[in-house]
Amino acid sequence: MSVPGQVADNERQNAVARTTRIAVLVTGTVAALTLAACSSGGGRQTTQESAAAGTATTPTMTIAFITHAAPGDTFWDLVRKGAEAAALKDNVDLQYQADPDGANQANLVQSAIDKKVDGIAVTLAKPDAMRANVTKAGQSGIPVVALNGGIDAWKSMGVLGYFGQDEKIAGAAAGERLTADGAKKALCVIQEQGHVGLEARCDGAKSTFAETEKIYVTGTDMPSVQAAITAKLQQDPAIDRVLTLGAPFALTAVKSVKDASSAAKVVTFDTNKELVTAIKNGEIEWAVDQQPYLQGYLAVDSLWLYKVNGNTIGGGQATLTGPAFIDKSNVAAVEKFAGNGTR
Repeated sequence: MSVPGQVADNERQNAVARTTRIAVLVTGTVAALTLAACSSGGGRQTTQESAAAGTATTPTMTIAFITHAAPGDTFWDLVRKGAEAAALKDNVDLQYQADPDGANQANLVQSAIDKKVDGIAVTLAKPDAMRANVTKAGQSGIPVVALNGGIDAWKSMGVLGYFGQDEKIAGAAAGERLTADGAKKALCVIQEQGHVGLEARCDGAKSTFAETEKIYVTGTDMPSVQAAITAKLQQDPAIDRVLTLGAPFALTAVKSVKDASSAAKVVTFDTNKELVTAIKNGEIEWAVDQQPYLQGYLAVDSLWLYKVNGNTIGGGQATLTGPAFIDKSNVAAVEKFAGNGTR
């Protein structure tokens, strides 16, 4: 009989295997298409173009990249860098926009439709607000892919593919890790109300670690985040783990623990350069990594492949980019990439 930890491990192993196969497929297809483009260009190809190894010579296309990113959240810097790297390789004019308000984000999708862009990559953290315009984009003949948020909603909107992690599985894995670590009670800090992915993380953690309590904070006001976590730790000394859902909030939680004179340890979802350093220094125990750079890269690259060769990725299923754990045992392998601003 399988135990929960084994099930989660199998799901994560399957996700890694699928991602590896997809990466090989994408790399091979891109190489073939790039060679074909160079051959068809004949004498028109310039010396500069042939020197730019790996850069597509297909006609420039415009892709709108629309997220729910809040100002100051460094997670989205990693997503954007991945998208920009793919855009540079694929000769794409990338138009990046973000708004954490669901209605405003939906309006950005409508603007992209009005501009008749060649493709749209979009996050669906608030799917009810996004549904009408995302569906309209597909019906208008604009291919759409989703990333990062909305794993339970993208198919019903006619979206071609999804790139991200299953937040319920990731949350359950975090809960199992808390159990294995001997934790007694966890405070799960949600920085954006109404975000289906963040709720799924905390709910997933609670499904495998029952002593998980939620607290809602305003993620765009970091001093208030720090004060709220501090107050909760002072109110409830039984809390021995603070589980945050983003790197900036984990780094703030470290300050809260000190302010509250608490013995609680901080664990988190997602990384940035400073977070990786904090794991190395022992200030933060571990992070659940969903590879945001890869999400941005695959979203743009998949639209390019669809436009130039009719390819879709995932076989009708989500392409999982996580979860995986980063802790002191493997942080060195990630550190150099974090220093480059890509992990």
